[in-house]
Amino acid sequence: MVNVVKSASMGSGEHGWLHSRFHFSFAEYYNPDNMRFGALRVLNDDVFDAYGGFDTHPHDNMEILSYVVQGELTHRDSLGNGNRLGRGDVQYMSAGTGILHSEFNKTEHSLRFLQIWITPDEQNLDPDYGDRRFAWEDRVGTWLLVASGSQDGPIRVHQDVRISVSAIGEGEELRYDLEPGRQAYLVQIEGEGTVNGFALEEGDAAEITAEREVVVRAVEPAHYILLDLAAE
Repeated sequence: MVNVVKSASMGSGEHGWLHSRFHFSFAEYYNPDNMRFGALRVLNDDVFDAYGGFDTHPHDNMEILSYVVQGELTHRDSLGNGNRLGRGDVQYMSAGTGILHSEFNKTEHSLRFLQIWITPDEQNLDPDYGDRRFAWEDRVGTWLLVASGSQDGPIRVHQDVRISVSAIGEGEELRYDLEPGRQAYLVQIEGEGTVNGFALEEGDAAEITAEREVVVRAVEPAHYILLDLAAE
């Protein structure tokens, strides 16, 4: 089954320099029927205007990933990490028992990134941080695994999840096999396409359950992220 979630139907937040779409209940958007999808608790599509950002603030007991769509994301945290990431790069933070961090756009151009929170499989872990820079061409025409709960992932998270990204050209098709007992959350980050025959526009998502295969097809050049999760 494929349940398309239109971007226009998602929660939203406008705070001057910050423009957000909330895939699940978050901040001022609360919907008791839309709290999560399996272990996926938060997926925010955030845009920071020039020089905007979140000052230092705390998190705990959550696996947090940021996927940069455009612009540059600057990170600082209480573990002493400080890095700047660009388009297609991934940042990972296991908040564990507690971590403080800030996120800023320190450029004159807008920043767009996906903020993803995953419920960990164990509470009160030691806080951790990592980031990876991925060559853009490594995701063109294929699924590039960027994070996983197993050892084969470039970034390892504390949950049974596999996160992959892809970019395909107009008219191209890409398949992803779902094992029994798995479900997927797909985001049409950029462009326009279809998933298992259902139309998706930029910013839309799809909850995919009880399917053995995910088939995306680009109507125009398209950019995707797919989270492969244990079904409930």
